[in-house]
Formats: sequence, C-alpha cells, structure tokens
Amino acid sequence: MLRLTFNENWPESWKLTYIYDEIELWGSRSNLGYFYQYRIRRGWAIRSVEQLVAVGSEILDVAAGGGNFTLPLAEMGYRLTWNDLRSDLAGMVQQKHEWGQVEYAPGNIFEIAREWENRFDAVLALEVIEHVAHPDEFLAGLARVTKPGGRLFITTPNGAYFRFALPRFSDCPDPSVFESVQFKPNSDGHIFLLYRDEIQTLADRAGLYVEHIAVLTNPLTSGHVKLGHLLPLLPESLVMGIEQATRKLPRILCDKLHCQMVAILRKPGQA
Repeated sequence: MLRLTFNENWPESWKLTYIYDEIELWGSRSNLGYFYQYRIRRGWAIRSVEQLVAVGSEILDVAAGGGNFTLPLAEMGYRLTWNDLRSDLAGMVQQKHEWGQVEYAPGNIFEIAREWENRFDAVLALEVIEHVAHPDEFLAGLARVTKPGGRLFITTPNGAYFRFALPRFSDCPDPSVFESVQFKPNSDGHIFLLYRDEIQTLADRAGLYVEHIAVLTNPLTSGHVKLGHLLPLLPESLVMGIEQATRKLPRILCDKLHCQMVAILRKPGQA
C-alpha cells in the first residue's frame, strides 16, 4: 500500500482520511491511544481472515473508507470488493493501491447488496454496525451476500465498557427514528452500542451462528481516563503486555475494561 503525500487541492473527505491514515498506518504519535486501538483491531481482523479464509477467496469490505483493510488483504492474494457510501474515496484508495485484485463498488450497501446473493466467501464490517439505524436488517443483508459456509468479521464498540453510555439497540422500541442520522462517520455517528447478548440475538435472527466473540483494548491502550498521557513514556512491549493481561480477567471485569468487541459469525452450509 502506498503512502500518499498530502495535497491541499484534495476533496475534504480525502484530507480527513489522510489524517487518520497518518495515525493508523504510519505511526504518527499525535494520538497514541487511537493508534494502539486501531492497530489492535486491524491486527485482529487481518489475522482472523488469514487463519480462516483461503487465499484467493472473494471478500467484501463494507464501509471500507480509505481501504486500509481492503488493500493489505488484496496484497495477500484475496479478491476484494471495496464498498463505501462516500464514492469519492474510491479515487483515494486507487492511488494507494499497489497490487492485488480490487473491485470498487461505492454506494448504499442496503441497496447494492441485493445483486450479490451468496457471492462472498467472507464479509468485513468493521466499525459499521453501530452507525446504522437497523443493525438487525444490516446483519441480515450481509448474511444474504455471504456464501453458505462463509464468515462475517465484525468489530464494534463494546456496549459494556464502563465509559460508554449510548443506548442498547434492544432497548429502542422504534429504531426508524434514527434513520435521518445514520451513516455518519466517526464516533459522533454512533447510534447504538451492542453487547455480547445482542450480537448473539442479531446473529440468530440473521440465520448465522457465532463462532467467536471477544473484547479488546483496555483504558491504557485506548488512552482513556487520561492514561493517554502515559503512552509516550511507556515502551510498546509493556503497553501490549498489560493489554494481554487484562484480557485474561474474569469475563465480567474483562467486558467492563475493554472498549472494543470483535465477533466472527458463520453462515450455515457449504459453498
């Protein structure tokens, strides 16, 4: 993946994505908490795909933004379809693209997924489901485009984390009231936060079963509750060692102390 040089004439969406790229990919130390949090999530997703999905398989990356999962997986030999509602970002991803097979399919995933029934061996929906008014319909749509036996890789903020206060999806009697504000990027676009039990319920409704669910990223690695001030002073090995240690706590504490939830869901049957 190529590292771009900032251009003042870029569209605003490119400029914002570039700022995140510098933190997420290239190690800018302007926000170490965000860097560690993203690195942990990205590492989990890419390792999980590598372990569970055969090279050469077809993968859909939903709301893929700057292509920071799309492009490395394409370079690893997977056949990627990049999707995002912000069609102008496709041009930026194309400029970052060095090699590997990538198809660009911008647009509203609720609409274009109707053409892709049982197409993909795997689907990535990373930090997406919390931005939609109907996460149940969203997950059901992703299940439809996944081949029998295929997997969905999901990441989302962990609703049980002690600092989060957004409502549970299951506590909202009429999610349609949020349709006018869905699809907004970044954390201010979060509508609901999901819990382990809700992931299980949504998977059941979509005809999927949960293969794996876990929480990641403690307050230190995310830089929360002012612990971000310590990160420039601590060696990375210590930070990641503490991260690994807190994941081994009893589940009730683990859920309270980690801000990220990850899940692997599988569609029954064989391709």
